[in-house]
Amino acid sequence: MLKDQVKLLVVGSINMDLVMDIEKSPIAGETILGQNYSYIPGGKGANQAVAAARLGADVTFCGRVGNDSNGDMLVENLKAESINTRYILKDNDSATGLASIQVEASGQNRIIVFPGANYNITIEDVDKALEEHFDAVIMQLEIPINIVYYTFEKARAKGIPVILDPAPAVKNLDLARLNGLYVISPNESEASLLTGIEVDSEANAVKAASMLAGAIKAKYVVIKLGDKGALLYEDGCHSPISGYKVQAIDSTAAGDSFTAAMTVRLLENDNLEKAIQYANAVGALCVSKKGAQPSLPTSKEVSEFLCKNAYM
Repeated sequence: MLKDQVKLLVVGSINMDLVMDIEKSPIAGETILGQNYSYIPGGKGANQAVAAARLGADVTFCGRVGNDSNGDMLVENLKAESINTRYILKDNDSATGLASIQVEASGQNRIIVFPGANYNITIEDVDKALEEHFDAVIMQLEIPINIVYYTFEKARAKGIPVILDPAPAVKNLDLARLNGLYVISPNESEASLLTGIEVDSEANAVKAASMLAGAIKAKYVVIKLGDKGALLYEDGCHSPISGYKVQAIDSTAAGDSFTAAMTVRLLENDNLEKAIQYANAVGALCVSKKGAQPSLPTSKEVSEFLCKNAYM
């Protein structure tokens, strides 16, 4: 499945991020002074779309924004990234999604998402987008679960592989409804929630991956392990793939960028292990900058990073 330019459909969320730089998060009843705040385009779906586009993919986005200034700004931002936005609808019943993101001095973040118009996407919206053919569909869980199931079933019926980043973590995810996913790529906490196995070691990561593979019959399970890299599980075999050590400034969108990069590279080169190595580099670059979409690297930046870090 070698591609000169990968054609992707991202079905997911598009938010305006209110990013607040703080020394540490307040405890209950405590008031603190923040250092800075800014409004930055975000949403897990939009982050993945922008990440994939900057890495050279032909990206189409399906979702909803409110009929408001935030929605207008977000759609124009995607257009500026050369992303096809004809399947983004303006919703008159809800405001554009908003994420409140606290970024601590350590680089850790705490996020509250207000879905808004993201939760009004319909199966008809998806049907229109899937009238076209795509090399793959990427989804996350910041849209209604029934839309995730429907999109997966519709795409699979058309022979289109589906990659799911099961974030944010959802307790009531019906794994049986996702039988036959091409790739599922949770992080440690998401894998723990989905399987009941605390992913605090490589051995437990393998157990969790095995359980997911059995429950979903996914071709690949990829567990993101932060700066430790990722674990690839396929046909009962597993491969730990090391990450890159960088100074973490802001981890927002790191998982989104990883999934997008892994998907693009896999479809380009048909080698998931190398695709994960590439995605680890993209994630490392992402956490080394502030903001969601502003931190997403271009293919040139990734190539330069890999040259400096002895990438094979």
